[in-house]
Amino acid sequence: MPRSTPQAALLKASTPVPISLFCDLITANHILHQQHVLDGFGHISVRNAQDPAKFFLSRSLAPALVASREDIEEYLVEDGSPVNKDAPKAYVERFIHSEVYKKYAEVNSVVHSHSEAVIPFSITSIPLRPVYHMASFLSPQAPVYDISLHYKSSSDAHTLLVTSSHLGATLATGLHPNTLVSKTTSMIKNYITSSATPATPYPSSSVILMRGHGFTAVGKGIDDAVFKAVYTCVNAKIQAQAALMQGSFNLGFVGERFGAGEAERGPAKREEVKYLNDREGKEAWASLEGSVERAWGGWCREVEVEGLYRNEMLEVEEDEEGDDGGYVADLDDTERE
Repeated sequence: MPRSTPQAALLKASTPVPISLFCDLITANHILHQQHVLDGFGHISVRNAQDPAKFFLSRSLAPALVASREDIEEYLVEDGSPVNKDAPKAYVERFIHSEVYKKYAEVNSVVHSHSEAVIPFSITSIPLRPVYHMASFLSPQAPVYDISLHYKSSSDAHTLLVTSSHLGATLATGLHPNTLVSKTTSMIKNYITSSATPATPYPSSSVILMRGHGFTAVGKGIDDAVFKAVYTCVNAKIQAQAALMQGSFNLGFVGERFGAGEAERGPAKREEVKYLNDREGKEAWASLEGSVERAWGGWCREVEVEGLYRNEMLEVEEDEEGDDGGYVADLDDTERE
């Protein structure tokens, strides 16, 4: 966390959080619901750009129903507690957000989902890997967090929910998995130099699966996190379908071979689903990352015209634009004068 200075504190106190941030956070809730990433459960947060030690997250509310500034609460990164001591009921898994923000300074938005398309990859030995360029950020594969390895027997209820700072911290660590060799090298280096492990500003994985629970996606902004959450679900659906198709093909090939009484011995030919290789994943995302706003703009318009969703902050933002916002036409003659 950046060290505070008197100048920074003064700037923070005199610079209000822009209305656009709340507007985007509400819209993100609606997009994630409309894209079937969230249902009545799940949530998205955003770091307070004016004060990185805090973040904004809806109160305990279905994402489709988040509509106003009053629905959004501010929380402390340090322990996930609400800034407002009289805040309404909070999400019990807010520690996912607080601990990710605490560990990675360049993460500015976090999504947590219970997507049924993704869960099978958290409970089987089949890894979630990018099968097309839109999900190249998953390369080489999404790590899996098994909460059963991290419960504190004395305090944590075994609900699979991340309900404490301890569990949130172990999940956050899982976003940046290291090999045994790199861990050992780092430990030796730190022992020799007597220095602590350097902080990682952004994790090596943008998505982590949670066994029997769902997944968490992180981004450098709201649009980035939403994009990754949406295309994680899409990739999971495509990969599952491809695996079934490939399995059927392989089974048919074996049947044809032995049914025809082939004399060839040895294992039957087995084809695999073709995934993006490491270079393709890295370079495809480098190319795609700058186009995230295109998808965001389209999704914003979709939820804006759909009758289910209401965003009061969008109306406030447009009102503040004055004449340029196109609202002068709504004034009567007396107000015009």
